[in-house]
Amino acid sequence: MTIHIEQLTFDAIIGLLDFEREHTQRVIVDLEATYDYENDAFIDYADLAETITARVQQRRYELLEEALLDLETLILSSYPHITALYLKIQKPDILKKCQVALSQKWHY
Repeated sequence: MTIHIEQLTFDAIIGLLDFEREHTQRVIVDLEATYDYENDAFIDYADLAETITARVQQRRYELLEEALLDLETLILSSYPHITALYLKIQKPDILKKCQVALSQKWHY
């Protein structure tokens, strides 16, 4: 099975620049998680979306890289039956002419 969470949108403090540390900005997270569904070992997508939102808002990361790696650790500790994970974090409003994002794929 593969669970998809797309366009999870919330405001958070993330970034290095002074104004990014002082004011929240819109953040968008996409996730794909592949897992073995056996004996009712499912992933609660509502809980996962809330967990991601709360963690990013709480941690106030300076770098998207830090956010991705921390979210990977958090998700795997909650759902150890995941066999592959894709995360993308986007800051759509930081530059006027484009949207900026960082992504990573893991296979376990």
